[in-house]
Amino acid sequence: MANDQTMSYWTWIFIASFLFVHSHSFYLPGVAPVDFEKGDLLKVKVNKLTSIKTQLPYSYYTLPFCRPKTIVDSAENLGEVLRGDRIENSPYEFKMREPQMCNILCRVTLDEKKAKGIKGKISDDYRVNMILDNLPLVVPVRRMDQESSFLYQHGYLVGLKGIYAGSKDEKYFINNHLAFTVKYHKDLQTDSARIVGFEVKPFSVKHEYEGTWNEKTRLTTCDPHAKRTVTNSESPQEVADKKEIIFTYDVEFEPSDVKWASRWDSYLLMTDDQIHWFSIVNSLMIVLFLSGMVAMIMLRTLYRDISKYNQLETQEEALEETGWKLVHGDVFRPPVNSNLLCVYVGTGVQFFGMILVAMIFAVLGFLSPSNRGGLMTALLLLWVFMGIFAGYASARLYKMFKGTEWKKITVQTAFMFPGIVFAVFFVLNALIWGEKSSGAVPFGTMFALVFLWFGISVPLVFVGSYVGFRKPTMEHPVKTNTIPRQIPEQAWYMHPVFSVLIGGILPFGAVFIELFFILTSIWLQQFYYIFGFLFLVFIILVVTCAEISIVLCYFQLCSEDYLWWWRSYLTSGSSALYLFLYAAFYFFTKLNITKPVSGILYFGYMLIASYSFFVLTGTIGFFACLWFTRLVYSSVKID
Repeated sequence: MANDQTMSYWTWIFIASFLFVHSHSFYLPGVAPVDFEKGDLLKVKVNKLTSIKTQLPYSYYTLPFCRPKTIVDSAENLGEVLRGDRIENSPYEFKMREPQMCNILCRVTLDEKKAKGIKGKISDDYRVNMILDNLPLVVPVRRMDQESSFLYQHGYLVGLKGIYAGSKDEKYFINNHLAFTVKYHKDLQTDSARIVGFEVKPFSVKHEYEGTWNEKTRLTTCDPHAKRTVTNSESPQEVADKKEIIFTYDVEFEPSDVKWASRWDSYLLMTDDQIHWFSIVNSLMIVLFLSGMVAMIMLRTLYRDISKYNQLETQEEALEETGWKLVHGDVFRPPVNSNLLCVYVGTGVQFFGMILVAMIFAVLGFLSPSNRGGLMTALLLLWVFMGIFAGYASARLYKMFKGTEWKKITVQTAFMFPGIVFAVFFVLNALIWGEKSSGAVPFGTMFALVFLWFGISVPLVFVGSYVGFRKPTMEHPVKTNTIPRQIPEQAWYMHPVFSVLIGGILPFGAVFIELFFILTSIWLQQFYYIFGFLFLVFIILVVTCAEISIVLCYFQLCSEDYLWWWRSYLTSGSSALYLFLYAAFYFFTKLNITKPVSGILYFGYMLIASYSFFVLTGTIGFFACLWFTRLVYSSVKID
């Protein structure tokens, strides 16, 4: 089974590598509509057990649920494996539009180990996830503010904790009876129908029967012949050693006006859409207002400054001049650790390209949640193929800094950022392995990731560097003096640390509201499908990073401090610090994570996300300042 999975990874990777230009065909597998005739067999698949308390997924069959004769893993793409999805077959089978009442699935007698396993999952609020016709199982919950509408919780709880009347001991009860509702949309011309909804109401029932147990045993608590069905959990099934659990289920089929193309709409409905709309518009208006002010100040100030400098004629006036023109002979002097700056700028270009293309695909609808793992897979592939732009950008900048060893800078670009991220990811994956969670990436998948890195990304970085280094050197608009100019003592508010920390506030402010929804979708396991908003916020982020870096760079040059290269990168990049701090705030205020391992995983993954955000925003700020300085110093007459 493992070999088949590994083969599917390799086949998928090679196909994606050679046919990347047609990559949209990989984003929508298995989402074409399926027509079912009356009586057609419907097979329910089971997915991982999930908990927002532990963030550690487990395979469905780690608990003593009813099993089919042979457990078969469904073929999974790279993104699904990285998400911890483990999709397998199950003994739950329906017949289209043929209701079933009180179907007995199996009988399980618990031992101490099995009972302990179930109790642990109940304590950690684990939910069971199932899939029918590519639709995830949901539990409808009526909204308090709107009686006619429902919220949908993904998966049903394994069980509940409770206390018997007159007792103080807490007991554990398992949901062993499932009342399924399959919603379908019928074709008016034919008798076929399409599935548009898959819901469940779980119950805990201590089933009873007469005589000894056999295949033909009829339950007294749930009997289709006597039309006795389960409607509540008043006599629940306790979980304890030697306890007998009988798993049963009902199936109802309900016609629906929802068409197949719109069946995901209810899943993707935001619970607080009004707050979301207001927050996005509010954020957009504030940023646009600030951007307008910044642009107006910059245009007026620069126009006045350039006009004044170009009118200087006498020696006396020239001696009196102060401001950014004084440092024209040092402003393009290569910075300290210029190689490292080239590497980070190249990596930032790679990130920018990956996110931009992924956003476009998502806005066009190619990365729908119906394609599980599609977004993760697309991001990985785009990162790999954007390596060519990383190599090109780092080599062009390296040559501008008068560098000659382009192979050295290429190796650093290809390995530094991915190496750091892979090292952190490997440690986190080892922790997940230690917890025996299905979220641990298998060895075959890990090997596939290494192949994507070494086999495709690294060669593309070399190709990009080779092309970039062969291009003519970018000439500066002014010459650099041989002897560096002394930088005068700076005011406290122009101190590098202070100005860098101030610079990160505005970019973070532009995205932090959307960040709340993204963190909620990741850590509270909700669907995120508002890529239109996200794309808008991304544009706001780019504009804000560029503008705040230019403004602070201008103030810095006016203070006769010409060490702007690294400062421009760190100014907007410091927003990543605020992102990480907000992630910590979110952890302590919104999440109920109990296990230390889960906390380490959270902060580990958020560290990777913040590091990536730093590289992206820093690169945007750097290129904005590079464009600004070249534009300004080419606009004045230097004697």
